[in-house]
This record gives sequence, structure tokens and C-alpha cells, in this order.
Amino acid sequence: MKQLLMILLLLTAGISYAQKDKKLTDQTVNQASIAAHLKFLSSDALEGRDTPSKGLEVAAEYLRTQLELYGVKPFDEYPDYFQTVNMKKVIKPNQGVISFDSSQFELEKDFLLLNGSNIDLSKQVVSLEYATPEEIEAADVKGKIIVATAGDGTDMSPRAWFGLVAEKREAAKAAGALALIELYNSPQIPWSLLVRYLSGKRVELDYGQEEDDFTSIWVNNANQSNSPAFTKVKRLSINISGASVERFDVANIVGYVEGSDAKLKEEYVVYSAHYDHVGIGQPDSTGDAIYNGARDNAIGTVTVLEAAKNIGKYPTKRSALFIFFAGEEKGLLGSEWYVEHSAVPLNEIVYCFNSDGGGYNNTNLATVIGLDRTTAEELLIEAIEAYGLKAGDDENYKDQGLFDRSDNVSFAKKGIPAPTFTPGMDAFDDSIFKYYHQPSDEFESLDMDYMYTFYRAYVLSGRMIGNMKETPFWKEGDKYYDVGKKLYK
Repeated sequence: MKQLLMILLLLTAGISYAQKDKKLTDQTVNQASIAAHLKFLSSDALEGRDTPSKGLEVAAEYLRTQLELYGVKPFDEYPDYFQTVNMKKVIKPNQGVISFDSSQFELEKDFLLLNGSNIDLSKQVVSLEYATPEEIEAADVKGKIIVATAGDGTDMSPRAWFGLVAEKREAAKAAGALALIELYNSPQIPWSLLVRYLSGKRVELDYGQEEDDFTSIWVNNANQSNSPAFTKVKRLSINISGASVERFDVANIVGYVEGSDAKLKEEYVVYSAHYDHVGIGQPDSTGDAIYNGARDNAIGTVTVLEAAKNIGKYPTKRSALFIFFAGEEKGLLGSEWYVEHSAVPLNEIVYCFNSDGGGYNNTNLATVIGLDRTTAEELLIEAIEAYGLKAGDDENYKDQGLFDRSDNVSFAKKGIPAPTFTPGMDAFDDSIFKYYHQPSDEFESLDMDYMYTFYRAYVLSGRMIGNMKETPFWKEGDKYYDVGKKLYK
């Protein structure tokens, strides 16, 4: 009888604490403040918040002032809440020719520069099958240009071929070769699509190292059309010009609220979102060229603001760490930088509650990408259902790999449990692509009644994670489980 009474008391305590968190959530989250934040962050005045841009700087200043208003404290190393992120814009060449005998190949039309910069080179050629490190080591490549087939002959995925380029490049450079040319032939990703994604400007993190100027090239070899010429060539010339590198800084915005529990305050829960988008681009049929990014990711940015307002006023037992990332659209750059330069030791961060999304098509849901991957699953379901929504996951579109396409994965790779909270999406379909990375993704297209419910579900979820009795972790068997065990020892 005593044991049963104890169990009932514990259950009652848990229910009452959840009810208290819901009451505290309702006291700070209101539709007017949500709308005001969303209107500003997705306004034309910010010109799509590209990384880098003046609009991104204005958004950063806005977010900084809101954290200050809500009582979120800056770290000593970031007294203005700004964590400087060093980046560089790699500008691809605008002219280039590969020539030999009577053959001539033009930049973009016939070949792409994957790595390297301006070059004027005429050297002997050595032909290898795939230029694997083993092949390179066995051949005499010193002072020569290597010509080979892209890939390794086993995996036929162009993405896998691209992944092998760095390994081949390092082996070729170490062996004294001067350049690497690979013949590309794949219907999976046609040449026109490669040109679209691999030409032009690229933004990267700048860790201060010297640029790797070893020349690595892919040549269009559709239907093996160029194989005969490159197989017979003994000497060729490469002339490329117009490439450059521009260095710049942007800011992650970082602040914290100390936890209310003497012991649990040593653990941090991260509430994060990226605040950048893709800027100004191709005009749509109406002539609108500003990609406002209301869904991606003003919605996510404002979830973190609402959590900051709430926890700043009513701290959770665990400490709260609020982070807005720049450069997510350039390759998760802001979050990658943060985990390498964290304001607190990573093993003190017990959960990253990220917020991101490309849109929504089911207003009965709040979707959690990675819902079933951490021990906070039941808690998240409870918080979402408290506002009449159903907790969804990415079961219907796991092929999109969304868990590994947002800033949460930068934390997950370090071992920190890190799902992503997103508006209700039960399929990755045309209703999503109508707004995803389109000028039509504006404030006026949002369902604000749904947004109000969604925001309360996020803040309540965050509060309950911050107050949960047991420290959340990966479920056993998850691919990040072992690295998490190593991080937290």
C-alpha cells in the first residue's frame, strides 16, 4: 500500500509540474508578439537575410536587443551577444581553357574547377584508371598532370565520387603531381545541374589556413564522348583566371539564463535556430526577387525568441543557452563554428532543441525530426498534445535526410541529443515546394492561429526538457549513441 501511494504521489507531482509549465507558457506567449517578430524578420527591408548581407546584420542586431530585453545574459567573451564567425567567399574563375593537339575545352561548358585557383600550366600527362591513392602511389606522377575517371569503379553515385575527390587530391599532391583531371559521366546528376551547383560563389568557414591551390577538375564526359581524346593525350595546357577569395565576418547571437536548481543548473539545454536565408535571387512571375524566408527560418528564429522571453522570466531548473546561427543556408556553417568554439564545454550541453523548417502542410501536427531518437520522446509528445496537436515525425520522408540537413546535426555529431522542431509536415510535397526557398514565403501567407498554437507547444516542450528529472540522452542503438557516451563519459 505504501509503495502504491508513493507511485501515485510521484505521478501527481509530475502532472502538476507539467501543468505549472503550461500555465507559465501561457503567461508569456501571445499572438501579437509572435506576429511582430515574424513581420520584421521576413520583411522586404531585410532583403532575405543572405550570408553575408546588410539585412543579416540588421537581423542580428534585432535579435541581440530582444535577448537583452528578455533578461538573457551575455557571456563574458561575447559582451554584445555576438560570437564572431570567420567566413570566406570563394569566387570561382570566369575564364578557363584546357587545350591539347586540336582539342579545346571551355570552363563550365566542358569542365568545372572543383579545387584550386588561377593557373597557367602546360605539362606532361599520366593516365590512370581512377587515380585512387594506391594507383597514384604506384605510378610516376611527379611534375605531371593526372587524367583519370571520376569515382573508384565500385560506387556509381556522383555524390560518392565527389566525396573521393579530396582523398585523390591529397594523394596526388603528396606524390608531386601538379593537377588532377577526372572525366565525369553520370545520368544521375547531369552536367547542367553540376554547373548550377558547383560554379559561381561559395561561402565557407575560414579557419585561417592557407588556401589549397592544388588544381582538381571534372570534365564533362557524357556518353564517354571525350574518353578517346583524353586517353591519347600526352601533354596538355590548363589556363584558368578570375578566381579570388574574399574574407568576412558574420555573427552567431549567443546568450544564457542560469538554471534555478543548484545542481541541474550545471547542465545546459540549447534552444537554437538559424536566422539567415538566401537573399535576393531569380524573380518569380510577379517580379518579386526577395526570398523573405518566413517559414525558413523566421518561424524557427521566433520560437527561440519566445523561449527566451519565457525562460528569461521563469527560469527552468537547467540553464538555458540561446543561439541564433548565421550561414545555415551555406552549409550549416554557423552551427559548425559554434560547436568548435562553444561558450560552455560541450559535455555540459545535455540537449539541443533546434527549430527549423521548410514549411507546413498539416496544421494538426507539430513535427519533430528525430522524435523517436532521444529519451525525451514521451515528454515532447505530452507537451505537443497539451495544445491539441499531434506529434509528427519524418517517417513519410526519411529519404530527404532532414535530420542531417539542419544545425542540429552539428551538435549530434559531437554526441549531444539534438532533434529539430518544425511546423506540421506529413509529406515533402508540392504544398511545401510552393514556398520552400521561394519569394512567396512571406508573412502574409502564414496561418497565425496555427502559429500561436505551434509556438506554445515549442515553449512548453522546451520548459519540460529544462525541468525533466532525468538527463535526456540518445536511445540505445542510435547512430550517435556511442559518440554521446564518449562525450559524457
